[in-house]
Amino acid sequence: MTYSHMGMYVESMARAATTSDAFNAIAEPRRRDILNYLAMQEMSVGEIVDVMEMEQPSVSKHLKVLKDVALVEVRREGRQMLYKVNAMAIRPLHEWTSTFERLWKHQLLRIKERAEATAETKK
Repeated sequence: MTYSHMGMYVESMARAATTSDAFNAIAEPRRRDILNYLAMQEMSVGEIVDVMEMEQPSVSKHLKVLKDVALVEVRREGRQMLYKVNAMAIRPLHEWTSTFERLWKHQLLRIKERAEATAETKK
């Protein structure tokens, strides 16, 4: 059952465009995959197509979205367009997700402590 079947979405409420900000842009898993590849090295569209096994028009559309929100930068080298991650634009994403990383580390520590306490009482 989808959220729409459960009445959790209001049809009159507009969704934010994927190009409105970095958070909306990375909501798409393939865009996150592209960012992961570009984090390692600068790549051309063709190289991304090969690595991701996607069609070129699809990769180009994803790169446009990422470029529009400044998550990637592009430069021309001859006839090729080379893309790389814009680390400064990714920083707010990293800072926001770090909050949840701390939360999960705390939760995992609590689970570990409970498991150890339970194991100790069973001895």
